Amino acid sequence: MSMTTSLTVPKTGFPGLIENWRSDLLSGFLVFLIALPLCLGISMASGFPPIAGIITAIVGGLVVSRISGSFVTINGPAAGLIVVILASVQSLGHGDNMAGYRLTLAAIVVASILQILMGIFKAGKLSAFFPSPVVHGMLAAIGIIIMVKQFHTLLGVKPAAKSLLGSIAEIPHSIISLNPEIALIGGLGLALLIIWAFIKNPVIKMIPAPLLVVLLGLFLGQQFNLDTTHEYTVGEHAFKLGPNFLVAVPGNFFASFSFPDFSKIAEVDFWVNVITIWLVGSLESLLSASAVDKLDPYKRNSDLNKDLTAVGVGNLISGLLGGLPMIAEIVRSSANINNGAKTGWANFFHGACLLIFVALFPAVISKIPLTALAALLVFTGFRLASPKEFAKTLAVGVDNFAVFVITILGVLATDLLIGVAIGIVAELLIHLSRGLKPDNVFSLAYHVHQSNEDTYHIQISGAAVFSNYMAIKSLLAEYPEGKTIFFDLAEAELIDHTVMEFIHHYAEEYTHNGGKCEIVGLDSHTAYSDHHLAARHKVTT
Repeated sequence: MSMTTSLTVPKTGFPGLIENWRSDLLSGFLVFLIALPLCLGISMASGFPPIAGIITAIVGGLVVSRISGSFVTINGPAAGLIVVILASVQSLGHGDNMAGYRLTLAAIVVASILQILMGIFKAGKLSAFFPSPVVHGMLAAIGIIIMVKQFHTLLGVKPAAKSLLGSIAEIPHSIISLNPEIALIGGLGLALLIIWAFIKNPVIKMIPAPLLVVLLGLFLGQQFNLDTTHEYTVGEHAFKLGPNFLVAVPGNFFASFSFPDFSKIAEVDFWVNVITIWLVGSLESLLSASAVDKLDPYKRNSDLNKDLTAVGVGNLISGLLGGLPMIAEIVRSSANINNGAKTGWANFFHGACLLIFVALFPAVISKIPLTALAALLVFTGFRLASPKEFAKTLAVGVDNFAVFVITILGVLATDLLIGVAIGIVAELLIHLSRGLKPDNVFSLAYHVHQSNEDTYHIQISGAAVFSNYMAIKSLLAEYPEGKTIFFDLAEAELIDHTVMEFIHHYAEEYTHNGGKCEIVGLDSHTAYSDHHLAARHKVTT
C-alpha cells in the first residue's frame, strides 16, 4: 500500500482538536514566528499602522479558522494586497494618511460584504474568468512595486517621489545617500534570507528565516542604539539615527483599534477602491486556497465558496477593528503543512499566539528596525517577480509570455484594475487573431453523453478559452466521484492555456480521488509551443 493511500484523514472540529492538538499547536506556534514580522511589514508597507496586520492575523486565526471551508490554510495579511491598500490610503486620504487609513477601513468593510455575498451565492468560480498569464502578470507587477517601494526603507532613505516611476528613478540617489548602519541591518537580513533559501537541511529549515532576520535586527538595533536620537559620522558625512527607524506600536494592544469612516461612501473613488479590494482579495484568496489543497498530504479539497464567505466575515471584523484585509496566505500555509499541521486548529493557535504576544510584549515589537521588515518584503517581492516566473511563463509559449509582460507593464503604468483589464483584452485579441468567433467569446459549445451509468463523455466544439469555460467548470463541480470521464477535444478548434491547465489539473485530481479522467482527441491539434499545457488549435486538412 502506498504512503498516500495509507494516511488516515484527520478528524475536524473538536474531535480533531482532541486528536491532533499537539501537532497543530506546534505548527501554529512556528507559523506565528513567521507571521509576526510579516504582518508588521505588510501593514506598514500598506500605509496602515504596524499593529493592523497583527489584528488581521488574530481575526483570521481565532474566527476564520472556525468557519472556514479549508483545512490547513493560514489566513492573514498578504504582500499581494499591499499595492491595493496603499493606493486606497493615498487616493482617499489626499495626503492625510490617518484619514486615508480610516476611509480605507470603510472600503474594506464594504468589500467584505460583497465577498460574503459572493461566497453565499457560490460565485467563487468567477475567478476562472481571469486568464492564467494575467494572474501571474498581476502578481509579478505587485512584486516589482513592493521591491521598489521597500528598497528605499531598507537603505534608511525616504524618497521624495510619490509615483512608482519616480521611486524607480530615485533608486541610484538612495544608494548614494544610504544610511550605513540602517542599510547594514537590512542588507544582512536580506543576505540571510537568500542564504536560507538554499539550505536543504530539514532540521535547520524548521527555524523560520523571518524570525532570524528580526532577531538579527533587534541585536544590531541595540548595538547601534536606535531607540535614542543621535548622530554618527562616516568619513565626512553625518547620519541621524533614532526611534523613527523602529516600529511604532501602542503600549496597550486595545489602544490599537481604529474604526472606519464611511463619509465618502457616495463618491466614485471610494467605490473604485471597494471593487479593487474585493476583486483582487477574492481572486488571491481563491487561488491560494486551491494551491494549498495541492500541498495537503491528505489531498482534502476545500469548499472554496464556504472559504470565501469565511474570509469575507473575517475581513468584515478586521475592517471594523482597524485591520487589513486577509486572504488564504500561501507561504504561511505551506510552512504550516511542512510543520505537520493536521487541521484548522493550527490556524487558530497561530492567531492565539499572536494575541498573547502583542498583549504581553509590545515593547519587544517597538524595538524591531523597519529596515529588517523591509528586507523581508524586498525578498517577498522578488519571489513574486523572480526570473523563474518569467522563464516559467515563457516556457508555456510566446503568446502566454506576451500577455504576462503586457499585464505587468499595464499595472506599472496605470493601476491594478486597469492593468489586469489590459492583460485580459490582450489575451482576447490573441484568441480573436487565431480564429475565435466573437459569438464564442462568452459561450462554450459542449455536449455531455453518458454511455453508461458510470461513464461520461464531454465533447467540446468551437473554442474553449478562459472567458467561456465557466459553464464546464460549474458542470464538473457537480459530478460524483469514482466515475469515468472523457474530455473529447477532437472538435475543439482552439483551446487556450488556461483551459488546458484547468482540464489537466481536474483530470489529475479526479483520478487521485478514485475516479478515471482522460483527455482525448488532441491528435489533430498543433500546440503553439512544446509545453504540454500550451494553447493549441485544430489543423484542418
